[in-house]
Amino acid sequence: QVNLVESGGGLVQAGGSLRLSCAVSGGTFSDNAMGWFRQTPGKEREFVATISRRFGTTYYDESVRGRFTLSKDNAKNMIYLQMNSLKPEDTALYYCAGASRVLLSVRQSDYSYWGQGTQVTGSS
Repeated sequence: QVNLVESGGGLVQAGGSLRLSCAVSGGTFSDNAMGWFRQTPGKEREFVATISRRFGTTYYDESVRGRFTLSKDNAKNMIYLQMNSLKPEDTALYYCAGASRVLLSVRQSDYSYWGQGTQVTGSS
């Protein structure tokens, strides 16, 4: 059974940085997409960033492009989301997700595996 566990969330002042981690266990989808999504109360979960575990190709939502960086360590089964220049509007519950059939995707429906989420709160 695939298990994704996020960590690294917290409270940070506007302009600060956080690094989220996602530990992957129980799965062998080493070539496929991993992604980060986020959700705030009353809103739908939205795409943040995705990475191809095979090629390392990344893609970001325009709201975080240039501020967030997604990276991977296949040997450790980890992915990381470095978040810089955080804004109050980045406040959300951040989810790590794993896909089983696609190399890169922004669509939630392509992701079969989800973590429980880690809270990021940016204060003004």
